[in-house]
Amino acid sequence: MNAVPQWRLAGDWFDICSCDIPCPCEFAQRPTGNHCQGVLAWHVREGQYGDVKLDGLTLVALGEFEGNLWAGEAKAVMGMYLDEKANESQREALQAIFGGHAGGWPAGFAANVGEMRGMEFVPITFEVAGDLATWRVEIPGLVVGRVEALSGPTTPPGKRVQTINPPGSEVGPGQVATWGRSVEVSTKGFGLDWTGTARSSKHIPFDWTGPN
Repeated sequence: MNAVPQWRLAGDWFDICSCDIPCPCEFAQRPTGNHCQGVLAWHVREGQYGDVKLDGLTLVALGEFEGNLWAGEAKAVMGMYLDEKANESQREALQAIFGGHAGGWPAGFAANVGEMRGMEFVPITFEVAGDLATWRVEIPGLVVGRVEALSGPTTPPGKRVQTINPPGSEVGPGQVATWGRSVEVSTKGFGLDWTGTARSSKHIPFDWTGPN
């Protein structure tokens, strides 16, 4: 087996799930109704796996589980779409990292996946507004997810609803979660089809290194 090189990924992550707002999973609690289904999206702004550059690549996962994932009550079922722009070396690097084989935070997260139903390479559009007012992901014919930042009568204009150091962060410790509300969400594939609106969403930046 080849040794895992030093690697780093930094970028934007968000999800849209079936939970009420705010998603209890982010607070390390059981999901709404004890069942969570949704879409997760990662965009690599800067990335390198050994000498393989990964800048600008995107991944999208569909998943569901029952019970408190953080308390060891559940294992997720998941299927993943990877950016078709990736060349062969980049595809191998992304699969090693997100498959949990290259260490770092993704290895611990992958341990919560009980069934991986497959990986497919597709065109992916990913956008996050600079002021975090909106974020979206789209895979033609398969996934649409559009979100507006959560707001309310006591939210100052232009400010975001955020949680510092969330206890159930999907991208690891020490981050800031910005809360949103889905405007549109629809997923197809891997037996994980789902639609919904006005559901919980959060954006969290990530910055990972490995293999240690």
